[in-house]
Amino acid sequence: MLRKRIERQVLSISGLALGGIDFEKPAGDPGLFGPDSITWRIHGDFSSMLCGGVSALLLQMLHPLALAGVWDHSSFREDMLGRLRRTSQFISATTFAPVNDANALIEKVKSIHLRVTGTDAYGTPYAASDPDLLVWVHVAEAYSFLQSHLRYRNPALSVSDQNRYYQEFARVAESLGAVNVPDSVAAVDAYLQAMRPQLRCDERTLEVVRLLQNAPAPSRLAKPVGSLMIQAGIELLPGWAATQLGISLSPLKRRRIRFATRRIAGVLRWAVRNGSWHRAMRRMGRLN
Repeated sequence: MLRKRIERQVLSISGLALGGIDFEKPAGDPGLFGPDSITWRIHGDFSSMLCGGVSALLLQMLHPLALAGVWDHSSFREDMLGRLRRTSQFISATTFAPVNDANALIEKVKSIHLRVTGTDAYGTPYAASDPDLLVWVHVAEAYSFLQSHLRYRNPALSVSDQNRYYQEFARVAESLGAVNVPDSVAAVDAYLQAMRPQLRCDERTLEVVRLLQNAPAPSRLAKPVGSLMIQAGIELLPGWAATQLGISLSPLKRRRIRFATRRIAGVLRWAVRNGSWHRAMRRMGRLN
């Protein structure tokens, strides 16, 4: 059946492919946020989250310390799909998993962060557990996920709900050790502007862009869709970030990417019925 084939392809690149977490038990466990949270609403849409995740990674890599941590300690270059699945699992588990599983994964990541240390290409020491660096990584993610949701899922999401999303999702960053996390639309916009003088683009940053543009897919069937989602993520970048990365898209190209992505997103929403959101909603008795 076509729907199930598409769903299998989608779930194969998600955190669910790693297993180890039962999103459907114990019944009634709300997780860290609960089914009525704006975080569940935003993170529950796979298509926009995938586009947002691509954009977030590129934005994160403009920070030389974040880039150095990934470059020195991650298998990103050799195992991009594995990195995608692990990142997806962390986001989906901290959003939708039962409380104990979510907290256990947070503690696991915190312990990994303690081992991620070194010196960047400019001689500056870094540590993944640095509260300021944690804020940068988190804000790049939250901002990108929200921008993607506004473009591809719900453009009418109110500013008050956007603020609520930043407030809710900040809890995960704080659990990892971040402090003074921007938690409103205005605060995030101000933070991104204030960070711009610290951001750099060098050959390693451009290599990340090249790797993403040539990312492998789980199958030949998924390759065109994956390529489109990557282009949509690139197109989501703030103008200043795209310029810094040397990315230029014509207005026509942008319209084509947005049109095609909206069409594909509709197909994926139709096909996926057993994602993390669906399983968590069944755990809460909100979905059959």
